[in-house]
Amino acid sequence: MFRRLIRSALDRTPNVALFLRSTRDLLDRRDPSRPTPWGFQLAGHTMMSSGNFEPEETRIVRDLLQDVDILVNVGANIGYYCCHALSLGKPVIAVEPIARNLYYLLQNLRINGWADHAEVYPVALGSASGILKMWGGGTGASLVKGWASIPESYVTYVPVLTLDGVLSDTLLGKRALILVDIEGAEWMMLQGAAATFRNEPRPIWMIEISSIEHQPQGTPLNPHFGAIFEMFFAAGYRAWAADATAQEWLRSDVEAVLHGMKIPSTHNFIFR
Repeated sequence: MFRRLIRSALDRTPNVALFLRSTRDLLDRRDPSRPTPWGFQLAGHTMMSSGNFEPEETRIVRDLLQDVDILVNVGANIGYYCCHALSLGKPVIAVEPIARNLYYLLQNLRINGWADHAEVYPVALGSASGILKMWGGGTGASLVKGWASIPESYVTYVPVLTLDGVLSDTLLGKRALILVDIEGAEWMMLQGAAATFRNEPRPIWMIEISSIEHQPQGTPLNPHFGAIFEMFFAAGYRAWAADATAQEWLRSDVEAVLHGMKIPSTHNFIFR
């Protein structure tokens, strides 16, 4: 009931919404860590700790981690995938700008004894350094105004860096998995990743790219859907659906989506 009250208040005055979000955050911080099926502890999200969160994506990420030396998690949230990587002995670079998520991310790293094996950047990523508005919170926060019908009053400001600036030469000579879940801001992030694209060895990317889901009102199709795929194709990557189909995606598949002739079976894609 309390969460429904919060949601109904978000369309009212910003001050009321801010008060209720702050109260919710204080209550959330009483949430204890719980054992997971993978042997680590996790606080901040009951479904994640239970093993029922994104089961297919979790399987795929754990498989991909076998082939890399390090995980770069952009939009790390409370550290769910970071903990998976660290439990497999892979160091982590985590990028997460939302204070509530950061609280749990840092807690989850410490309670599992992994504080010395992770670098955490409390920023968003974009095409250049700066300060931008962030709408929403939790797993749905976005730099895209109107994303998933998030009320305009539910807004904060976040510092922004580029992926190239965060990574610098950290990945040189390392096989990396770059896991990206940033709710519609993928194209913006990729504009600041030119050097990362040229890294040797070439990173594996797994990116959430929505086509028609959660788009702002009046935007029936992600305006950058085709451009994101073309950026990877032009760099010599191939693409696959990150789901049980494991379908390879060709330029013809992307064109079919752009012309309304195909709906992707997933919004997660692997580029390698």
